[in-house]
Amino acid sequence: MSDMNRSFAGQMPELYDRFLVPVMFEPFAQDLANRLQGILSGHVLELAAGTGIVTRALARTLPAPVAITATDLNPAMLDQARSHAGLERVQWQEADALSLPFADQQFDHIVCQFGVMFFPDEVAAFREAMRVLRPGGRFLFSVWGNREGSVWDVVVAVVGQFLSRGPASLVSPPYNDVATVQADLAAAGFASITAEDVIQSTHTRSPREAAVSQCHGGLVRAAIDAQMPDQLDEITEAATAAIAARFGSGPVDSPLHAILFAAVRPSG
Repeated sequence: MSDMNRSFAGQMPELYDRFLVPVMFEPFAQDLANRLQGILSGHVLELAAGTGIVTRALARTLPAPVAITATDLNPAMLDQARSHAGLERVQWQEADALSLPFADQQFDHIVCQFGVMFFPDEVAAFREAMRVLRPGGRFLFSVWGNREGSVWDVVVAVVGQFLSRGPASLVSPPYNDVATVQADLAAAGFASITAEDVIQSTHTRSPREAAVSQCHGGLVRAAIDAQMPDQLDEITEAATAAIAARFGSGPVDSPLHAILFAAVRPSG
């Protein structure tokens, strides 16, 4: 996680929020928040909130009596999340998911979007989630599913060629084998574990906009800045050409798959 903090510092949180979040993360954020529709009170904890795209969806969706606490290990990402308007109800806190600074059984629900795969010890994080959940409380989190054939897949192949790196080294760890994740949740004490494939379509107005969204924010940008910062424009143009070759020269619609896991802290 310390490597992630170093990568997502300086201008990176703003770049990530501006370029990558609207294309890759926003389509899934409202879906996750909608999973909590119908709750009228209680306390929701968000782990690995990043720049707050799910936080904003929760604030729009949940009624005022529901308290929201959003956490992230990276203070720079939380600062960017706080910069958005309309989030006065949210309590922000820097927190490590493996050692949460909260009392036992403090929360009714926990959510996490595309953050679990960065935890250095998923079972330890799940045990912490279990500890701070009230009996009967739900834990909802998403990880990336199959990204083959997506814009993301095209871009990481191009960037990998420029950087002489395997594409897998440029993306988040998969952690999406359903049986493995379910076993880890069960090992932490969770029950009623389900996994659902969620498909959202990412939309950009052109291949260049799609390339910019991927190359100018997030892990790919961090890798480019670390190895070839002066070639960002060249890499972006190459990615634009590759996207156009795959999807055409007009607006780009590309499906993205996520796996949404849900688990419950037993009441007994």
